[in-house]
Amino acid sequence: MNPYTSFQYKKTGLKWDADFMALPLSQKIIFINCANPVNSPLYVDTGTGLNGAKSSNASLSTHSYVNIGGMKASDLMELCSLERMTLLPAKDYKSMSFKEIHSQLAYGFELSWHNSRHAFGHRHLSVYDTVEEFLQAHNNLMPVMRYSYSEIKKMTGGFKEKLGEGGFGCVYKGKLHSGHFAAIKLLGKSKANGQDFINEVATIGRIRHTNVVQLVGFCAEGSKRALVYDFMLNGSLNNFIFSQERTVSLSWEKLHEISLGVAHGIEYLHRGCEMQILHFDIKPHNILLDEHFTPKVSDFGLARLCPPNESLKSLTAARGTIGYMAPELFYKNIGCVSYKADVYSFGMMLLEMAGRRKNLNALAENSSQIYWPYWVHDQVSNEKAIEIGDGSTEEEKKIVKKMIIVGLWCIQMNPMNRPAMNEVVEMLEGDMESLQLPPRPVLNLERSQ
Repeated sequence: MNPYTSFQYKKTGLKWDADFMALPLSQKIIFINCANPVNSPLYVDTGTGLNGAKSSNASLSTHSYVNIGGMKASDLMELCSLERMTLLPAKDYKSMSFKEIHSQLAYGFELSWHNSRHAFGHRHLSVYDTVEEFLQAHNNLMPVMRYSYSEIKKMTGGFKEKLGEGGFGCVYKGKLHSGHFAAIKLLGKSKANGQDFINEVATIGRIRHTNVVQLVGFCAEGSKRALVYDFMLNGSLNNFIFSQERTVSLSWEKLHEISLGVAHGIEYLHRGCEMQILHFDIKPHNILLDEHFTPKVSDFGLARLCPPNESLKSLTAARGTIGYMAPELFYKNIGCVSYKADVYSFGMMLLEMAGRRKNLNALAENSSQIYWPYWVHDQVSNEKAIEIGDGSTEEEKKIVKKMIIVGLWCIQMNPMNRPAMNEVVEMLEGDMESLQLPPRPVLNLERSQ
């Protein structure tokens, strides 16, 4: 048995063709079967087992070899055929034995097969192919570090301290070579063919802003993908507005300051970059707080780039978190998907901050309070006081009322009626007396087919 059969490669019956040579991918590993033994530096014999002894395949009529990149069609020996191919991490494989190549394969990788009977344009890239192709194409533009998986493992002490877990994977506390702490997001199996990883690196990899989380580096080694960020000592905003077990209670002044910082961060994404960055997942869980409670917008896995002042022409599926997703992502008759989707999400989050509660509360004692935006709009329109706790000052009540009114403007059903983020910043910085109450928000509509 060939040593590499333990990987259970799918047999494909591939043949060499010009399309394969045209692939814009580096570090191809090619598996070759030959009727006769071959003595060529391009062919690495797989017959030597992992313990250094000759494998039983030496006695078989077919001889197996691998080649790491660089082979042209004319280099394929007579009576030899291509068995299959995939990629390896970008390293120097010259003079490597198959035992060493085997170790690289065992480290973790994704496979991709190209069937010569189909047109090249229909070839499906694996997650690894997609990510590596992106990184190779943008190699000279990457301002952040690329780490090996072994470095990631060392930085986290073997993934010792878990900070959190979600649908994307797990986040661990790590320590950089400089001695600074880092949050390392180890991505699980991608549901979007690696696009979530690419989104993060392509967007925040180039961003430097006080209110956007800083990407320090990344790892893309086979199927192992990780993102390394600055460590945020106080975790997510979610812990300070919903958790009943919070040890620190933020003042209304601090919550207002945080909301303003988030608004500045989103405004920068929309207006401060060469291309608009639409986040599509603004929510308390994705707002991180440093040691000074300075807010940082994080998690760009769903982000999309969009030309300035334009709507998103193609969006194959609604994206985001239920409760924060703009209605135009569901209802086609409302309007185009644009940066106003982030404004809506921010508005829902702002209302939750003002109420220190979820916008939809099925456990509310009063049925009129189940949908918080409805209830709070009625309270403000009837000039009733919003209860924000005992001992609150008039100034604090003004802060809460301002956050509520701004939030209600942001969640208007029609995107055209929502303010842009620079206008949101102006409203949050201005006097509450200058703000007018918007129309009551609409909860449901007939969904357009």
